[in-house]
Amino acid sequence: MASTETVYLRKKVNLLGSLCIIVGAMVGSGIFIAPKGVLRNSGNVGLSLIIWLATGIFSTFGALCYAELGTCIKKSGAHYIYILETLGPMLAFLRLWAQFILIRPASSSVVALAFGRYIVEPFFSPCSAPKLLVKMVSIIGVSFAVAVNCWSVTFTTRLQIVLTTVKMGALVLIIVPGMIKLASGQTENFQGAFDTSSLTLDRLPLAFYAGLYAYAGSSVLNYVTEEVVNSKRNIPLSIILSMITVIIFYLLTNISYYTVMTSQEVLESNAVAVTFADRALQGFSSVIPVFVAVSCFGSLIGGCFSTPRMLFSGSREGQWPVLFSMIHIRRHTPLPAVLLMYPLMVFMILAGELFGLINFHSFSRWMFTGLTTLGLIVHRYQHPDVPRPFKVPLLIPAVYTVVCFFIVGMSLYSDPVNTGIGLALTLTGIPVYFLMVKKQRLPLCFIRVYHTLTKKLQILLEVMPQEVQTY
Repeated sequence: MASTETVYLRKKVNLLGSLCIIVGAMVGSGIFIAPKGVLRNSGNVGLSLIIWLATGIFSTFGALCYAELGTCIKKSGAHYIYILETLGPMLAFLRLWAQFILIRPASSSVVALAFGRYIVEPFFSPCSAPKLLVKMVSIIGVSFAVAVNCWSVTFTTRLQIVLTTVKMGALVLIIVPGMIKLASGQTENFQGAFDTSSLTLDRLPLAFYAGLYAYAGSSVLNYVTEEVVNSKRNIPLSIILSMITVIIFYLLTNISYYTVMTSQEVLESNAVAVTFADRALQGFSSVIPVFVAVSCFGSLIGGCFSTPRMLFSGSREGQWPVLFSMIHIRRHTPLPAVLLMYPLMVFMILAGELFGLINFHSFSRWMFTGLTTLGLIVHRYQHPDVPRPFKVPLLIPAVYTVVCFFIVGMSLYSDPVNTGIGLALTLTGIPVYFLMVKKQRLPLCFIRVYHTLTKKLQILLEVMPQEVQTY
């Protein structure tokens, strides 16, 4: 039996913690910045609300698939480990590579930039805040999120519970005044809600991307499967409860936005929630930016909590440098994997732009999501006797996979520059795989330097390999 001093990732995430991790990952910057992107690319208020509902249902299909995968494949690592187990090592490595160089840095940068904007913007209203100051505050937020995840799993989980409570309170603060005004007959902003004069079909995939970005995070618990208490019960239960909660809150929040603000005001606003507060919450409007910033920060912490577990899992499977499968000897956190993400996140904050970053990383994210649910279908046929405590109808992963690939294909047409760059960066993993993972065709001197550097960093960071098998 493992002693208290034994080094391994412990099961410290209970049902409440699981629920707050998922909701905390989904309800971040998305609901505060995506309404503008959904409306701009859908063309009208009515269609934008349909897209919010459709992307919620679509995301629920995917979440149910991940609930099944998380209960029948017991390793942490989410998409990476599922693709490895079902579609093979090369595609799994490309997922790992894309997560490291593209998906996590870009998505965390989007959240961090939203955090920085909502912190800084009120001090410069009605003028725009200096972009450099927003970026500096964003970097401070990322730095603190990384530090918290290096410090303690227990503290991170408890902080996520607190932040999730605060961010749901922020949504309630937006929903209630909007519903009161709607009930009192203020419906003029919904007149001509389905006017198609500004609708362009080629931009609809980008509207779906913006909506799907707001729901991204439903699979975050699968990154930490080995750390979930009673995972067979808590993974599917927390996923189902969180998806129902988030869909209801997102729809009500958007209806409140459109009740108080015209579609033109939504499109012109740099911070939709702040503009809403100025219209509907005189006297409390200064509180909204703080709530939104806290919401973004909670999502940032969740992202920095989940992705290192994928790198940790990849290292344990021999597809990533061995240092990143090591754990701090006292903190019991995957310290090297957490720290590895930091430089690229800072770089993308400095170099990126909010909506460009969303389109930039969404291509790879949804392409591999489609491959993961395709892997679920393959796994059903390859391993029919594997126990599945939670099982979805086969139609759900089939529909989800087809729609994922359709949206990915359409995005290449709608935004070829950003999605093309995302595809190219993902494909750079192919030579890396064949040179450094599959054949290890590296000079002997390089290998010696690598082992020496690994030992030095292991001593410096006070980390060692996991001593207990946790799956």
